[in-house]
Amino acid sequence: MDQFKPGTLILLREFFEKTIDGAFCRLKFSNPDPIGILDGIIPWQKNRKLKNYTKRHRMKILVVDDEKDIQQLFEQRFRKEIKSGEFYFVFTFSGADALQYLSLEHHEVVLILSDINMPGMSGFELLSEIKKKFTIPPPVVMMITAYGDDEKYRQSIELGADDFLTKPLDFNLLKSKLKSLE
Repeated sequence: MDQFKPGTLILLREFFEKTIDGAFCRLKFSNPDPIGILDGIIPWQKNRKLKNYTKRHRMKILVVDDEKDIQQLFEQRFRKEIKSGEFYFVFTFSGADALQYLSLEHHEVVLILSDINMPGMSGFELLSEIKKKFTIPPPVVMMITAYGDDEKYRQSIELGADDFLTKPLDFNLLKSKLKSLE
């Protein structure tokens, strides 16, 4: 929680709001689940209305990459789609973190974009675990690598990847692939 600025609002499952300075208060809703389960972190605004955050995002995408700057890059390239609610991105920076997130939220994730070369659990190991553990509903998995060789492509497909992309990412191509999944 230290990475957030004072005044950041975090919406929790029990519908309490906690600002980083430690204040708690219960949120009152007429709808018992207007936001959904842990719908994310939103900037706190005095007297703000929650209606913009109550609609479900069309596609929740989990991005798994050990390079933390990938988050800023995706947020810049998909700014319009994020703002409109068309796509909602969740970022994890290791295979183990991705599996932990999926164990709680697998029913929400429609697509997983995973780097292949990561320290600890590789993208191939993550892909194998995803295909074993999360079959209903099965998420679409796209593997991403800086090395576009035939062996990595073949291994990705054999392990059950739905698609294969190379870095640097062609974001226009990625957007068209994502929109074709809707």
